[in-house]
Amino acid sequence: MKKLFFPLFALLTISASAQKPNVPDAAKKAFAKSYPGISKVTWEKEDGNFEASFEQNGNQLSVIYDAKGAMLESEIEMKAADLPAGIIAYMKEHYKGVSIKSGAKITKANGTINYEAAIKGKDVLFDASGKFLKEAKD
Repeated sequence: MKKLFFPLFALLTISASAQKPNVPDAAKKAFAKSYPGISKVTWEKEDGNFEASFEQNGNQLSVIYDAKGAMLESEIEMKAADLPAGIIAYMKEHYKGVSIKSGAKITKANGTINYEAAIKGKDVLFDASGKFLKEAKD
């Protein structure tokens, strides 16, 4: 039993540490300054940056920071039905029979707004006017 327990414990420890990145203090401080009072935050590493996911005023949000604490983008989740009408129409025409699981409004650090329609295994991205930009793996 001991021989089985140690490898299992080691695997669980490695798995848990892989899920919780070592978030730089600069990113944590920037988050705390922008979102004072938010205590339940889940951090993940995303493309070399750090994503803080949390709830605020009943909404699910996430914010991405670089290692120096610069905010790169923020995202607020929304119901699929709340996406702009042009995006819903595009999805019905180009993704027939595929249901949108959820949507999101993404605001880049420079103020540029994009929208995201999440479908099975993919995110379909649009600009603020509803023009298709690209597909990305979920």
